[in-house]
Amino acid sequence: MIVSERIRRLRSKTGSSDVTGATAEQSRTEHAARAAVRGVQAGFVATLIMTAFRLPILRSLPPSANFWSTYVSGDEPENHPIIGLILHLVYGIQGGMIFGALFALFDADRSIEPEQRGLVWGSVFGMGLSAFGSQIMLKELLDIRLDADELALFHAAHLVYGLSLGAWVGSRTEGVEDPEDEYEYDDGN
Repeated sequence: MIVSERIRRLRSKTGSSDVTGATAEQSRTEHAARAAVRGVQAGFVATLIMTAFRLPILRSLPPSANFWSTYVSGDEPENHPIIGLILHLVYGIQGGMIFGALFALFDADRSIEPEQRGLVWGSVFGMGLSAFGSQIMLKELLDIRLDADELALFHAAHLVYGLSLGAWVGSRTEGVEDPEDEYEYDDGN
């Protein structure tokens, strides 16, 4: 569904005569922009978590060092561990920004809590990125073929990214009573 149709649906749901179409569109756009900023934060955190998960298991740098070597420097990926990690972080932050904005704009399943939606859609988003990464980035652009175990861990790392991303965005988004407030358990923490 295109954005204009979603805005029209939002207008009809408000049912209030004092909310103009321009106001609804502006507030929805502002909401998506704030969510994109939360997505940047989430992308940063989720990429750190993903990297911490994958480095000891795969015992290798993210393939972004290969990308840099192939398309920029022309030498070996092992010569660029720092730029590889920086690129990986930048990719993760960009993914978080996109996820945050999309999460705010698509509201078809608002009947479940934002934290739960974040986990579900974050998982889907992470696995979508993993499929894109393995099929397009690795195979097509870098001519890298992972064996079955490596591919499973590649997908697992992206699932960890998606879960982390979704949990962060979902716990700091609309519908949450106070996104700055800490979760409290029955005994007060």
